[in-house]
Amino acid sequence: MSDGELVAYLRRCHAHHSAMIRQHMGFTGTALIPPGDFLVHAREWTGLPTVQLLGLMRGASRISGGDSPQHAGLVAAYRADAAARAALDADEDPGALLERLRREPTATGQALNDYLDFAGYRLLDGFDISGRYALEMPDVLLRSIKTAIDDTSEAANIDAEIAEVRAHVPAEHQEEYDALLAEARIGYAVRDERGVYSDIWASGLMRRAAMAAGRRLAASGRLHDAEHFVFADINEMCAIVEGAATPTADELAARLGYHETCTAKDAPLHLGDPPTPPPDPSQLPPPMHRVMAATGVAVGEMFAGSEEAHEDTVIRGLPASAGVCEGIARRVGGPADFDRIQQGDVLLTEATTEAFNILLPLLSAIVTDSGGALSHAAIVAREYGIPGVVGTRDATVQIADGVRVRVDGGAGEVTVLE
Repeated sequence: MSDGELVAYLRRCHAHHSAMIRQHMGFTGTALIPPGDFLVHAREWTGLPTVQLLGLMRGASRISGGDSPQHAGLVAAYRADAAARAALDADEDPGALLERLRREPTATGQALNDYLDFAGYRLLDGFDISGRYALEMPDVLLRSIKTAIDDTSEAANIDAEIAEVRAHVPAEHQEEYDALLAEARIGYAVRDERGVYSDIWASGLMRRAAMAAGRRLAASGRLHDAEHFVFADINEMCAIVEGAATPTADELAARLGYHETCTAKDAPLHLGDPPTPPPDPSQLPPPMHRVMAATGVAVGEMFAGSEEAHEDTVIRGLPASAGVCEGIARRVGGPADFDRIQQGDVLLTEATTEAFNILLPLLSAIVTDSGGALSHAAIVAREYGIPGVVGTRDATVQIADGVRVRVDGGAGEVTVLE
């Protein structure tokens, strides 16, 4: 592309990115209200714990488990061709290996190419174009692909769990229970679908365009590093490509430095005056009362953390996904840490987003500082059938990287073993 064509493409990607963020947010009500409505009623009818009730959502959000037509086609093609699967273990640079194999005129080559076209440019961490997309981290991507191909576990069958909970529901409400659960499972799936098919993909495409421009400017000596370009806003990006003198290379490098020294924990809880409590929903008309109650429960279960005190070797959070396992705690602060993840590690992080999904086949459990039983980390832990403890407040500080831990997702506890 000429400089002018690149500028036009940057603006096109930016407009698409904005549209996809809006699309994501446009489905928030669909994603939150049905699961919240189910929880409100199921708690009242059964008195069962939230972790058990939300366990009935497992299998509803297939995209959270990495599933897609492209992923299923990739797995099926490689399982049918032992020689092709063996080729994935070649002693070769992971990026070069994936690029070579996707170009082979075979069924596996086509399947790999289709999958990389689908998932390769999705960001792996969050929605910020300073993060990396999957093809920029080929080692993690390749290991995730191989793990999925080799996984022989069967899809979750939760019919017995659904029936067990239903038995606690009064007979006069059982048909309503069935209907609410069906709606909740549909809305539950939309949580991740919003990001996977919207802004995570668009963010990755915006980053790809920005990095192309950054490499062009770095090659001409106008930037210290191509990646510094992502810290310019869209108008600055276009102006620099067209020859503007500012922001300078030093200014963009300084923005990177600021980015690397600050975290979300440094931000205030709110801007301006403290927020006032929401109105009492009981004063609203019954239909609006129901909507507000469902929304309040869902939002609370997304963000509320645990207030339980820790012990010397026991970190307490919220039960998110039942089960117990032991593994090495791997502290992950961002994309730069992803290549440290080994098969069977316990992910220890502040929070996850839909973008983490591609890494999850490698993990044995998830532990987060923030988020509740409807947070993304809780959803993907349930979808993969691995233990999850969320909302610990400060597990990333309390638990050292590399120690062995036991995660009890049903009790909401993480025990440091060594």
